[in-house]
Amino acid sequence: MAAEKMSIAKALNESLRKALETDPKVLIMGEDVGKLGGVFRITDGLQKDFGEDRVIDTPLAESGIVGTAIGLALRGYRPVVEIQFDGFVFPAYDQIVTQLAKMHARSLGKIKLPVVVRIPYGGGIGAVEHHSESPEALFAHVAGLKVVSPSNASDAYWMMQQAVQSDDPIIFFEPKRRYWDKSEIDTESIPGPLHKAAVAREGSDLTLVAYGPMVKVCLEAAAAAQEEGKSIEVLDLRSMSPIDFDAVQTSVEKTGRLVVVHEAPVFYGSGAEIAARITERCFYHLEAPVLRVGGYHAPYPPARLEDEYLPGLDRVLDAVDRSLAY
Repeated sequence: MAAEKMSIAKALNESLRKALETDPKVLIMGEDVGKLGGVFRITDGLQKDFGEDRVIDTPLAESGIVGTAIGLALRGYRPVVEIQFDGFVFPAYDQIVTQLAKMHARSLGKIKLPVVVRIPYGGGIGAVEHHSESPEALFAHVAGLKVVSPSNASDAYWMMQQAVQSDDPIIFFEPKRRYWDKSEIDTESIPGPLHKAAVAREGSDLTLVAYGPMVKVCLEAAAAAQEEGKSIEVLDLRSMSPIDFDAVQTSVEKTGRLVVVHEAPVFYGSGAEIAARITERCFYHLEAPVLRVGGYHAPYPPARLEDEYLPGLDRVLDAVDRSLAY
């Protein structure tokens, strides 16, 4: 076992390096990804080692970045493009949902577009407007796209490589406030399929489902609840499209209760889809309604107010208490 402890940022950097080394058709594109190494230094050193033809600094034009990546994919390349911040993706939204997501179906399966769109997302870093959004549900709603988000360094390392190797377009959401969280990585053993959920903590009284930045909050909530004699299971979804509903069902059939947690607004969020599906699948196992915890249905606030907006330990524990009270 080649275990090594590293941050999510370092794991992504090493994973992209491995992808560039393994396949000469892999390219990295984006604003400041080359000489600067990205604003979060995820691509640090890659242009120096692989050259400006493989790691490409682009103009400030998200639509052009994604459109160019689509053209390159049509020519047999595997582009990995970076959207510098979550809120900057919308100029490229048309390219992503009307071209990238649809080409496989439009060509009756003859054309594949193996493009990875990397998006640092979520709040918690004290950023300005348009730098703390959580738009994952917008992309998960679009047929033809796969949407994933790692919560730890091991998943970041392996999920990025699996995404690059996939023939399907993948939106890869990176939880920016977790970039510096460290954990052990086995660089020789793939933990599991890209779209399979993982049990982050075993429990028997209630299931917390989360992905990306909120997995850590849910693990903290489970640890706090244990001090009060409550056994909480934490399921790391890892993929928002497709969703591993079988894993959620298995957990809920054991615990009888479910709380879904995400940073994005609760209204029309991914938690609503999970709640509806699990209510259908587990109706006779549920001891309480499925509850959701998330952001408010309001624009993301100025940095000094974001702690009030983001779901934290207290809001998750409140939902746990409400569910267990039924």
